[in-house]
Parts: sequence; structure tokens; C-alpha cells
Amino acid sequence: MPQTTPKGLHRLAFGGDYNPEQWPESVWQEDVRLMQEAGVTMVSVGIFSWALLEPEPGRYDFGWLDRLLDLLHAHGVRVDLGTPTVAPPAWFYRAHPEALPVTAEGVRHSYGSRGAICHSSSAYRAAAAGITTELARRYGTHPALALWHVHNEYGVPVSACYCDGCAAHFRRWLDRTYGSVEAVNEAWGTAFWGQRYSSYEEIDPPRVTPTVGNPAQQLDYRRFADATILENFRMERDILHGLAPGIPVTTNFMTALSQCDSIDYWAWGREVDLVTNDHYLITDGRRTHVNLAMAADLTRSVAGGAPWLLLEHSTSGVNWQARNPAKRPGEMARNSFAHVARGSEGAMFFQWRQSRRGAEKFHSAMVPHGGTDTRIWREVVALGADLEALTELRGTRTVPDVAMLWDWHSWWAQNLEWRPNGAHDARERADSFYETLYDRHLTVDFAHPESDLSAYPLVVVPTLYLMTEAAGQNLREYVENGGTLVVSYFSGIVDEHDAVHPGAYPGALRDVLGLTVDEWSPLLDDQRVTIAGPGGASLTGDVWTEFVRPRGAETVWTYADGPAAGGPAVTRHRLGRGTAWYVSTRLDAASLDTIVAAACEDAGVATRSALPHDVEVVRRAGENGHYVFALNHSAEDAEVPLDGSGTELLGGTPAEGRLTVPAGAVRVVRLTP
Repeated sequence: MPQTTPKGLHRLAFGGDYNPEQWPESVWQEDVRLMQEAGVTMVSVGIFSWALLEPEPGRYDFGWLDRLLDLLHAHGVRVDLGTPTVAPPAWFYRAHPEALPVTAEGVRHSYGSRGAICHSSSAYRAAAAGITTELARRYGTHPALALWHVHNEYGVPVSACYCDGCAAHFRRWLDRTYGSVEAVNEAWGTAFWGQRYSSYEEIDPPRVTPTVGNPAQQLDYRRFADATILENFRMERDILHGLAPGIPVTTNFMTALSQCDSIDYWAWGREVDLVTNDHYLITDGRRTHVNLAMAADLTRSVAGGAPWLLLEHSTSGVNWQARNPAKRPGEMARNSFAHVARGSEGAMFFQWRQSRRGAEKFHSAMVPHGGTDTRIWREVVALGADLEALTELRGTRTVPDVAMLWDWHSWWAQNLEWRPNGAHDARERADSFYETLYDRHLTVDFAHPESDLSAYPLVVVPTLYLMTEAAGQNLREYVENGGTLVVSYFSGIVDEHDAVHPGAYPGALRDVLGLTVDEWSPLLDDQRVTIAGPGGASLTGDVWTEFVRPRGAETVWTYADGPAAGGPAVTRHRLGRGTAWYVSTRLDAASLDTIVAAACEDAGVATRSALPHDVEVVRRAGENGHYVFALNHSAEDAEVPLDGSGTELLGGTPAEGRLTVPAGAVRVVRLTP
């Protein structure tokens, strides 16, 4: 079985992308000295170096990389070595312009950026295999090598190509997937609009059409594009496994729903030896620390609950958003510890030294343009020392409280054209449900709809438009066996081919929810509905309403006005030993919290209501002990109750009963057994 932790790394990973080729070698000596000062344990190298390593086809220049790896090894810095296949050289594209991707509109991208790759290109695959093979042969036994880093951020910025080569590859994929054109016609429902095919040769990618194209075809093309990229990762991974056994292989994911929507990370998580992730705060008016926690929880879940690694985040501002604010004092460390609390085995950055040239010269770095006499550098050094103090956490696992279901295929399908209300956003519902659970101080695992859910007392379904029959049966059995389920509207509607389940809505969820929906009645932009409930309480909804018909479920909340006035808005169905809740409108934050609170009570989930707002408490546990992270994202000092006594790892002081966490600070306590 391949190793799943960086080889030879005995502390938490701390460092970043190191691009010394941007600097004269005289700077390298200063770099390794500063790395030692900061406590750097690992750096990522060579990710964008193909043109330097192979300046001409088949001619390799490894001298500079030899010297670099030897230098890092001499100074005790482990290496995450990249295969530079995200950025083929100019000579490659001159020889193979067909390897540049084509948009759905028929426009071929030009050379001059990164990730401009048609993943169906045989020329690209051969060239990528060549450079990967040479790197594995030369460095597979190098004493500095800890981890292989294949490519970079697959799926960003281009995931799908629509060229003729991809069309041929798509046809082969369809044949492998379905076995016959007749099966494709059935899956895609091509009887509609006379789209029936008589041979594979008649099928093209879903390019631009006069009006909406076939949604099932579009969905399958998303699957094909993802599978094609994964084929290329597997190719490189298998080369590395064969020539450098014992060195784990990864590629950096971007699991945050705000950052990548083209990769099925459930599938990819099974293919890497170690799940790694890149995460950047998004300036969109949201509470950025909640998005961070959600991405970390999702990454841990893709890893099956096992420890994972944050391979990139930023020391301060990034450079690619419309507005790029600096992180406040202490925020970099707090962000780093939030990832560690939720399962990361360290905190890595992009990048080590801030670039003077190129597209990312204004992206923050561990060594900023201002050098060591800067706040960022001082915070970097302090963070390195603090991470060293947490070494004993390695191998422990984050302890979850509840689960949320998520499926990238459902997201892809829901985002296609001509849905009942364009204002309904799957990501928005996922964010909102997650934030509600976060504010109840619950740690969330994400789960695939067909996975084993028996460990969770509460499972939340914020949005699953696409749901297989197997997933529906899985949720029914979960509730029958004592689980508590909360389902939001427009879930369970279609099968894996975007075909509406036979019978009334909500298709795959009718039985477990104990109801049917006669009709949807989406709301206009300025419409709101009031929902009346027990004791005269009221909730507020928008975007969506439904005409719900209970068939075993009880009505808990009723529409007081709007199109469905007088009808059920929120229902509760007792099934077997468990309970299933259904929410048929988009509730605002306070209203959603009311429903989640009731479901938590059904599930016997104790929310930590005594904790202050924006104070995050997360637990890790393992053979080394039990640990509590307390992160104060607020501007006020906070008191956090402790279940027992212990020792603060970042200060060595005793902790008992209650823990004081100053504004913006982090505390990590090892509990006494």
C-alpha cells in the first residue's frame, strides 16, 4: 500500500511553493537561511519549470534542480516535487497547436498563460509522460524527496475542451460508458426535439446551439471532461509509483465551492495517496472564516476523515479578485490553525518569496517584497514556531458532529439551463445550511448521498436536485434506523441522466419524506412569504414555494400567504425509528436556524449554545490524545468551557474548566486523560 504521509517529514508541514528559478542562485543561500529561521519543514518545487527542465524536445537540463534539491536537503527542508505538466513549453505548442483547448464557441485558446491544455491530446499525454518519467528516474531516490505533486489545480482555469479530438474521445467514452448508441439515446432522451442518433459519429460535444441543448448530453460532457483529466493524473501517478516506490503522490485540489466546480472530488479523493487542498479567502461580503471551515471540512471528508494537507493558502491578500484586502494582524495564523483543527497536517502557502514579475507579483508571500522587516515575516516566523509546538497532533483525526450531503454531479445538473427559478443556487443553499450548523458550533462531515450515514445522528440535505434511486433508498434506511434527516426543496427530482423520476415530486425522496409535491411556484425577485408555526411564531421565505401534499408527514409550519397560502411549508415525517424534515421554501438565516434547532433536538445533538458567536471550537483525537482548538474570530475576548482539564500547547500553561481566548487569538489544549 502506498505511503500516505510525506516521506521523512516528522513535524507538521510548513512552507510553501518555492520558485527559485525566478531568482539568481545567490538568493538561494539567503532563502534556505530564512527557511531555517522560520521553521520551514517542506517546500513545493518545480511546478511551473517544464520549459527550464526540457528546453528542447528530449533535451533535459537538471543541473539547477540538482543543486537546489541538494541545498534544501543540506538545510533539513523536505521537498514536494512537482511534475510541471500544467505549463507545457512554447516549443510544445509550436509543434502541437492542436493541444490548445477550444471553447464551446469554437475559439482556440492561445499560449501565454497556464493550464491551457486539451486533455484529450495524445501529443500532450506523450510529452507529459516523458517529463514525468525523467523526473522520477532522476529524483525518485533523492534524500530530500517527501512527496510528488502532479500537475497543479486540475480543472482550473480550463476543464473542458470542445475540439474535434475531444469529440472523437467523447464518442469512445460514450461507448465504454453505455455500450451502444441505443443506450445513449435512451439515457439522453433524444426522442425530445428529434435529437436521435443512429451512430456515434453523429455525436459531437455540446457546442453552442441556437437555443438550449440537450441537458443530459451536457451533464455527460461534464463527466467526460472530469474523467479525461483524471486519466491524465492516473497516467502520471502510475509512472511515479512504478519508478519511485515509497513516495506518496498527490495533486492539489480546490474543494471550496467558491473556487472550483468542474471536478468530482469524491472520485479524485480515491486516486491520490494523500488528499491536499488549496484554499483562498473570497472577498464576496461573506464571513470568510466560515467558507474556510467549510472547505476544510469538505477536504477532510473527501479524504475519508483521514488527515490531509493544506498545500496552498495566502499569508495576506491575493491578486486575482476585484478587491484584495490584506489579512488583519493574526488572521494568517488563525486561518492556518483553522485548517489544522479540521484535519490538515500542516499549513503551506503560495508562495515562499513574492515574485517581482509575472501575473502574481502582487500576491502575498511568506517573504514579501519588503523582506524580513515586515509584519508578514514576523507572523510567518511565529507561526512556524507554533506549528512545531503542535507536532504531537500528527495522525489524529477531527471529530465530527453531523453530516451534510453533497454531490458534484447534482451541482453540475442543477446549474444547467431552464430550471424553475434561476435565483435558486445550490452553492448558496449549501453555504447557508453549513453556516447555520457552524453557528450552532457543530463540526460537519460531508458525505456522498450513497455513502454509509449510520455514524451521524443528523444528516442535512441542502440541495440534491439529482439523486439516484440508490441514494433515495439509502436515506430511507438511514431514517428507518433512527437517523434524523433535513431536506431542502428541489431535491430528489431527477435521476443520474437528468430524467425526472417517475411519478410525483420529489421523486427519490417521496417515501422518506412522506409527501408529494403537486407543483412548484417559484417567487419573483421581490416576493417574500410568511410561514406560521407553533405558538404564533413565524418564519420568512423567498425564491421558492410549493404545493405540498402530506402522505404520512405532519405539517409543522404553514404558508400564511403567497401562492401556497394555507398549505404545508415545513413538514416532519416519523419513519421507523427516525424522523425526516422537509423545507419547501428558501428560509432566511434566522428561520433556517429555527428548523435546524428542532431537527437537532430530534436527533439528540447537543449544540454548544453557550459558546460566543464567531468562536470556533473543534476537536481532534487519536492515539496521541484528545485536543481542543478554540479560535476566536471576533473582536471581543471569549470564554470557552472545557470538558475537563489539560495543557495549552501554544503556551504550556495549565487549562481547567474554562479557557480564555483573546480577540483574534487561538488556543490549543491537550486534554488530560
